[in-house]
Amino acid sequence: MLESVTRYGKDNQPIPTKGAWKDQLLTVEHLNELLLICSLVLLVAVAAVRLSSRSGLPSLLIYLGIGIAIGQDGIGGVIFDNAELTQLLGYAALVVILAEGGLGTKWKEIRPALPRAAVLSTFGVAVSVGVTAAGAHYLAGLDWRQALLIGAVVSSTDAAAVFSVLRSVPLPARLTGVLEAESGFNDAPVVILVVAFSTAGPTEHWYVLLGEIALELAIGAGIGVAIGWIGAYGMRHVALPASGLYPIAVMAIAVSAYAAGALAHGSGFLAVYLAAVVLGNAKLPHAPATRGFAEGVGWIGQIGMFVLLGLLVTPHNLLDDIVPALLIGMILTLVARPLSVFTSLLPFRVPWQEKTLLSWAGLRGAVPIVLATIPMVNDVPGSETVFNIVFVLVVVYTLIQGPTLPWLARRLRLGEGEEPADLGIESAPLERLRGHLLSTSIGPTSRMHGVEVGELRMPAGAAVTLVVRDGTSFVPSPTTVLRRGDELLVVATDPVRDAAERRLQAVSQGGKLAGWLGTGTEQQPQEGEAGRLRRRGAG
Repeated sequence: MLESVTRYGKDNQPIPTKGAWKDQLLTVEHLNELLLICSLVLLVAVAAVRLSSRSGLPSLLIYLGIGIAIGQDGIGGVIFDNAELTQLLGYAALVVILAEGGLGTKWKEIRPALPRAAVLSTFGVAVSVGVTAAGAHYLAGLDWRQALLIGAVVSSTDAAAVFSVLRSVPLPARLTGVLEAESGFNDAPVVILVVAFSTAGPTEHWYVLLGEIALELAIGAGIGVAIGWIGAYGMRHVALPASGLYPIAVMAIAVSAYAAGALAHGSGFLAVYLAAVVLGNAKLPHAPATRGFAEGVGWIGQIGMFVLLGLLVTPHNLLDDIVPALLIGMILTLVARPLSVFTSLLPFRVPWQEKTLLSWAGLRGAVPIVLATIPMVNDVPGSETVFNIVFVLVVVYTLIQGPTLPWLARRLRLGEGEEPADLGIESAPLERLRGHLLSTSIGPTSRMHGVEVGELRMPAGAAVTLVVRDGTSFVPSPTTVLRRGDELLVVATDPVRDAAERRLQAVSQGGKLAGWLGTGTEQQPQEGEAGRLRRRGAG
C-alpha cells in the first residue's frame, strides 16, 4: 500500500488534493506512470545542468525548483509532507554523494590539508554553531532550542554543492584539498549535534556531548579506513569476469562502510567518506570507469534528493519566515563562517586571501535541508519554522555565493594558472597472463606532450604497445613523439605494474626529465636500461 500524503489544515479538515496519491495497490499501470514521470524529471534535470553551467546558476536550485513546480503550489499539484521518508531517502542520497566525492578526492592533495580540515570540521563547527545560534536568538527572536538547531543545521558545508562547484573553479590544490576534506568531515559532528538537540535539547552537559562526538568520529574513522583498505586489497587481487562489476563492487564496499559505522554507533558518514578516499587512491582496476559510474549515481542522488525536498516544502508557508532566514543567513555568511575560518586557521600560516575564499566557499545545499527534517520527525516544537528558515536561507545564499565564487577567486588571484593534472590511468588485470593492461590519455596540460616513447623510460617488463591518434591506432616505435589527445595502451607484468603507473604519472607532471631533476617520485633507471632504450631508438 502506498502511504497517504493528505495534509490537514488548522480546523483538522483535509486539504483538497490535486494529484495526490490515494491509498491503493501499486499496479503495473501505476508503475508505468511513475517510471514516465521519473524519467521526464531526470531528463529535465540533466538539461538543467547545461543551463546552470552557462548561466552560473547552481544546479541544485534548479532541482529544487523542479520539485516545487510539481508540488502542492505548482503545476503538478502533488501534495507530499512525509518528513520521515524524506529524511531516510536524503540520508541514502548523502551516502552516495559522499562516496562519489571520496572516490574523486586525491590523497596527495588532502593529506597536507588534513590538520586544517580537521580543525574546521570540529572547532570551526562549534564556533559557527555558537555565533549563528546567538544571532538567531537575540536578533531573530527564536527560543534557544530553535536557535541551536538552526545553528547546527546550517554549520555543515554541503559535500554535493562543494564538489559540484570545485569541478568548474580552477583553485590551487591546497585550497581544494581543504574544502573537499572539510565538506566530507563536518557532516558527522553536525548530524550528532542536530540529533542531540532534537532529542535531549540543549540542557545536556556539553562535555558529555563532546565525548560522544569524539567517540563516534573515532569509531567511524577506524571502520571506514579498515573497510576501505580491506576492500582495496580484495579488488586488486581478484579478477572479476566483467569490467562492469568493478564499479558496483567499489560502491557496495563504500556503502557497507556507512552501514557498519552506523551499526557500531559511530559516524557512518565519516566512515563512507574515508572508505571511498582509500578506494579512490588505491589504483584499482578500471578506476576511471568506477569514478564515472560513481559520478552518475551521485548525480541521481543529488537530483532525487533536491526534487524530493522541493516537494516537501510548501511555498506559501515560507512568507512569514523570509525575513528571519535572511537575517540569520547574513549572520552565518558574514560573521559566523569567517570567524570560524579565521580562528580555526590561527595555528596555521594561511594567507588572508585564502582565508577569505574559504570563508566565502562555505556552501550550503541539500544537507542542511535534510538535517532540518530531523526535528520534524522528532516532533520538536517549532520544527516547521526551523525547516522553513533553513530552506529559504539555503536557496538565497547559495544563489549568491555559488555564482560569485569564481569571481572572488580571480579577484584574490587564487584561480589563475593551471597545474599539470594527474594522469588518469585505467587498469585491467590479465589474470592468466600475470599482467595488466593500462590505458591512459594525454591531457591538455600534460607534459608528456612532445616526449618520445623511448624517453618515457618505462621499467623492464612494461611497454607502450599501441597509440590511438585522431581515431587511428598504430604500434609506436621508440622514436614516436607523443601528442596531446593521444591514447596509450601499456602492457605491464604484475611486478612492475605500480612502477609503470608511477613513471607515467611522473612524466605527465615533470616531462621527459622527471626523476632525474627530482620532479618524479620513482627511482632513477639504471644506466644500462637508459642506454638500451637509446640504442633501440637509434636502431
